[in-house]
Formats: sequence, C-alpha cells, structure tokens
Amino acid sequence: MNEMQKELNDYGIQVHTHPGEIAATAWDQLLAQQDCPTPFMQHAYLQALHESGSATPDSGWTPRFITLWLKDALVAACPLYLKDHSYGEYVFDWAWANAYQQHGLRYYPKALIAVPFTPVPGSRLLAVDAPTRQLLLQAVVAWCAEEKLSSMHLLFGSPADMAACAKEELLQRQTVQFHWHNQAWPDFDAFLASLNQEKRKKIRQERRKVTEAGVSFRWSLGAAISSNDWRFFYECYERTYLEHGNAPYLTPAFFQSMQTDMAHNWLLFIAERDGVPMASSLIGIHHLGEADAVAYGRYWGALERVDCLHFEACYYQPLQWCMQHGVQRFEGGAQGEHKMARALMPTSTHSGHWLADHRFAQAVAEFLEREGRGVDNYMAHLDERNPFKRPD
Repeated sequence: MNEMQKELNDYGIQVHTHPGEIAATAWDQLLAQQDCPTPFMQHAYLQALHESGSATPDSGWTPRFITLWLKDALVAACPLYLKDHSYGEYVFDWAWANAYQQHGLRYYPKALIAVPFTPVPGSRLLAVDAPTRQLLLQAVVAWCAEEKLSSMHLLFGSPADMAACAKEELLQRQTVQFHWHNQAWPDFDAFLASLNQEKRKKIRQERRKVTEAGVSFRWSLGAAISSNDWRFFYECYERTYLEHGNAPYLTPAFFQSMQTDMAHNWLLFIAERDGVPMASSLIGIHHLGEADAVAYGRYWGALERVDCLHFEACYYQPLQWCMQHGVQRFEGGAQGEHKMARALMPTSTHSGHWLADHRFAQAVAEFLEREGRGVDNYMAHLDERNPFKRPD
C-alpha cells in the first residue's frame, strides 16, 4: 500500500449519482472557504442543472460527484461528470478525441470536473485545506483509472486547483478570456475618456445607432425581476439558439429554479422599443462583500434585429451598471477577441488534464507546450492593441 492509499484510507470516499445526495448546506459552506467561489458552483445551481433536465445522462452529462468525509464531516468535494461528447465545455479537445479514434482507442466516456455550459473561472476542488484538496484530486484520478476512463479534465480552475494539478503532475492548458476591471470611473463618459480616440469613437457610434433606433433599456435585480420578465428573457434566449440551428442548452425549468432559489445572483436588462420588450441580457452577480462584487455576462437574446444591439445589451449597459454600483470586475465569458475593443482585457484561464494512456499523454504534453507558446505570443500581440490611452 503506497503513502497516498494510506492517507486516503483515513477518509470516507463517496461517489454520488445526483447532487441532491449531498447536503446543500455542507456543500455551500465548503465552497465559501475556497479561493475563488462563484454562484455557479453553489449547490442550488448544480442541482437546478440536473433537476431541470439541462445537464443529465440523456444530454450526455452523467453526474458522479465525489466527496471526502472525515468523522462524518464533509471535507472535500467536486462536481464530476461522465461525458460521451465534448459539447458545452468551452475548452476544446476534439482533436484529442479524433486522435484516439484514429488509433482505434476509446476516448468517451471521459471524466470532467466542471460546471456544465458555464465557462466561468472559479474553484472546482472544494476542500478544507490544500493537503485535503490534494487527496481529493488523487482520489478522483484513482477512481477514473479504476473505471478505465480515457481521461479526466478539470476546466477553468482556480489558482488553488491548478496548484493541486501541478503537484499531481497533470497536464496544464492555458486559454484566454476577456474581463473588464473597474478603475473607479464615476460614469460611462469618464470610462470612455480613458480609451484611445479610435475605440472611444467606435463605442459612441455603436451606442448612437441603438438610441436612434428608438431602443431604451431598463434593468431589474434579484427578487425585483418579475415572472413576466423571466419568461420574456427565456423567449429571447431560446430564439437566439434556434436561429443558429440549435436547441438551447438550458430549459425553462432551469431559469425557474434561478428565480426561486438564486434570484439575488441575477441582474436582467430588457430592451424596449415603443414600450414593447424586444431583447434582453442576463448577468450573473457574485457579492463578495458589502462594497465588492463581480458580474458575469451569461445569456442574451433578441426578437428583433437592431444594429449594434448585442454590444449595448451585453457590454455597455452592464458596464454602465457596474460603474454606477461599484462592481469591480465584469467577466465577458468564453472567447471573443472583439470584446477587447470594449475594454475587456485578455485574461488567462487554466485547465488540468489527466490521460490514462501514457503515449497519448506524452503527445498531448508536446502539443500543449507548443500551444502554450502560441497563447503567450497571442497575449503579447493583444497587449499591443490595448484600447486604453498610452501614457504621454
């Protein structure tokens, strides 16, 4: 018996087929102790994904949440899913799956430590301390090996998560998102004044197009979001997916759960023309303290086409709200280099990967080394296109 097995033998390890098998209070108390907690790792959010039929075995997301217990106390936990595809993840491994297939090997099912359909960086390995987090990751990898899974992937992890991955010698991957940071601008005009002339002019032109189209906005926060507004939002959200030939990932029941169980974590913007709603955007809110918060651009949709409406609904209205309410950061979601023109700056996000086949692990490690150099060059290139005024 090796040292890791001896340590793990001191703990009870459980594998859960439904998040409801874990007490919500215990899960959320553990989450609150982490370095980067987000609303999207709360028990209510994860359970809503399952109960609503959004992330279920039928849609390719089979829950296998893993917990560690010490003297009947929950000391570590993570949301783990068995996946038979790679949709809804935002860290792309299609090339790896194709390489497995070309060599006659099975890539799916694989294991995924992530929040379904939610590319928001944050804590994934919940634990009372760093050594226990390490044991949790060891337990996860051991379980994946016992189940003869091809691989395990931890997506959008926190610094503490990635430190655990490094100690376990998991492969690490870097991707890029675009986040806005509040520099204490008193209003939107002051924010625009900090940008270079080209970007400032572009934003003013885009906002003017929306105003001249007769579109105005109103917002509601938390419990003030009415049931009618929630229903209208879903109509917009669904329409946008269907126009692109896809069914929406999230069901109406999921958003009903958000209204019932997590209303305080949502901010809704509704665009109107002649008093009639015609578009909306839903923003996640995480309250870090009395004077600090983070906002997350999450979902949007429109029933009518208006030039530049997407930029207004998804960036300018939320950024203006963040300035008015002292929100320190706005995360724009996955991909989207165009966000940089709106002063959302490039930010590295990280994932950890374990592959059972040592030959493929070596090949992927070489690929990630090359990709990492490319990402570093890309970040340097983006820095040259900084939208802010250059110092004199």
